[in-house]
Formats: sequence, C-alpha cells, structure tokens
Amino acid sequence: MPPRVTFAGGRVLPSQANLGNQNRKARRLKSKKPNVGRIFQALGDATRRAMLERLTDGPLSVSRLAEPFDMSLAAVVQHLQVLEEAGLVKTEKTGRVRSCRIEAAGFHAAEQWLRARRPEWDRKLDLLEGLLDEPDDNE
Repeated sequence: MPPRVTFAGGRVLPSQANLGNQNRKARRLKSKKPNVGRIFQALGDATRRAMLERLTDGPLSVSRLAEPFDMSLAAVVQHLQVLEEAGLVKTEKTGRVRSCRIEAAGFHAAEQWLRARRPEWDRKLDLLEGLLDEPDDNE
C-alpha cells in the first residue's frame, strides 16, 4: 500500500495523490450547472427518493433523516453524497451537526430537460395513436 503521508519540516502532510482526489471532489461539488445524467441516476434509487420525500417537509439532521432506514449512518451519508453531487440536496455542518435540505437547482434542471423533450414525445405518441386506431385489414 502506498504511503498516505509525507513528512516535511516535522509536519504530517497529506500525500499528493490524496490532495488530487480532494480537489476533484471539491470541483464536482462546486460545479454550478447540474448534470442531468447524475440527477436521473440519483433519482433511480428508491432509498434516495425516500430521503428526498423526507426532506420535503424541511431540513433534517443526517441522523434524523437516517432514522427510518435500515442501514448504517455511513450508508446514509453515501446516499446523501450522490444526491448532493447531483444538485438535489445541500448539506451544511453547524458545530457537530450536519443538516441537509432540498436543493432546487437539480430539480429545475431535470424539469427543463423533460419539458424540452415533451413536444417530440407527444408528437410520436399521437402518431402511434393514429396507427393503433386504423382498422386492421386482416379482420
């Protein structure tokens, strides 16, 4: 296993590889424009959807959010990281308590993506309806 720390001037510093991982994660979390693929991937999990439902009534601490779920707190935090990276949830730490709340940006991006495709889907469904309404020549 590669060393995780470098000693310099008597101080313990994170390794360069670890700093790179931290920088990449920070850039992902700070990106302004939500990624629609990440949003739908996050929404594809029933547990994450249930977490979002619990947050619709208002912000909750992570421990309160985790109460009804039969999983470890670490697993809940992993689900929250996926939701936060998708722009659906915002977490904040105040003292020793980490709280989370719904973040509208991700939902707006998903709504815009769906709205932009709706006319084409409606057109195709209308064509299908027309084909299904035609009398069958074999009857």
